[in-house]
Amino acid sequence: MKQTAGTLLYRQTEGGLEVLLVHASGNYNKKSPWSIPKGLPDPSEHFEEAARRETYEETGISAGLLKPLGHVDYTKTKKRIHCFAGPAPANARPRCASWEVDKSEFVPIEKARRLIHPDQSPLLARLETALGNGGI
Repeated sequence: MKQTAGTLLYRQTEGGLEVLLVHASGNYNKKSPWSIPKGLPDPSEHFEEAARRETYEETGISAGLLKPLGHVDYTKTKKRIHCFAGPAPANARPRCASWEVDKSEFVPIEKARRLIHPDQSPLLARLETALGNGGI
């Protein structure tokens, strides 16, 4: 099983909860769903380290405190995504820092539910639960 790691960074605004999502670049991805910033770990890299590195490489944002949010498995490809969640730095300004993404932005949680890959949507619910329980 291919295993990847990514982050679900969030911030609270006057409008409510927002999460950082990216969209894969390329003509073949124009109608593809959005995703958390994620990627493959290097050979000796732990999942959290890979998640931090991939987030920085794709968005230019350095993640601070992160807590594990578990994993999700893609139903078709059987790819596993290990997710780590945490607050975005106060000065976070996402940008497309890699050729791999053509969009990188904070999105209101309601909109994120519509944009995100369906197999990643449980991560949004887990984040909301953890925030409601004071766990992150």
